[in-house]
Amino acid sequence: MNKPLNVRSIQHVFERAKRLAGVTKPTTVHTLRHSFATHLLEEGTDLRYIQELLGHASSKTTEIYTHVSIKDIRRIKSPLDRMDEKNEEEEGL
Repeated sequence: MNKPLNVRSIQHVFERAKRLAGVTKPTTVHTLRHSFATHLLEEGTDLRYIQELLGHASSKTTEIYTHVSIKDIRRIKSPLDRMDEKNEEEEGL
């Protein structure tokens, strides 16, 4: 018999897992959901797939789960940085 899990049951399992893992920061199942979506996004998963996995009818709802990460910001290079890299490569030839 496949029945949906009770919300409270999920919360109890989550709280037990936190305790066993030694997590002391205040977190919720929603925090876990948000982190899951963020990690998928950072790994390059298309937002539409994340939307489907989370069961959102609207992409706007999924976008709420996403935020700009430091990791992504560090990957951005300005045109000037790219010019410097190109010049360095050409000088090395």
